[in-house]
Amino acid sequence: MWYDLKPCDSHKSFYGKAKVFEDENGNKTLYSYDTKILTVSKDGSIKKFWFDWSATTGRHIAAFCGLNKKQYESLEG
Repeated sequence: MWYDLKPCDSHKSFYGKAKVFEDENGNKTLYSYDTKILTVSKDGSIKKFWFDWSATTGRHIAAFCGLNKKQYESLEG
């Protein structure tokens, strides 16, 4: 199931640029501008697919799972 990611700040919008896919097992994958960024499994483990951080993608990651730049960069792919 696909759904649009909602921003943390109610005064901003992602304009459909950030989407989440939730599979039948409850795993959620963040896509930013149609690029697979990371997956959070049902058990809470995180797998990173995108290794860059930009202001826009960073906002999407923070809204999706609450990670900041330093935390995201410390994840292994």
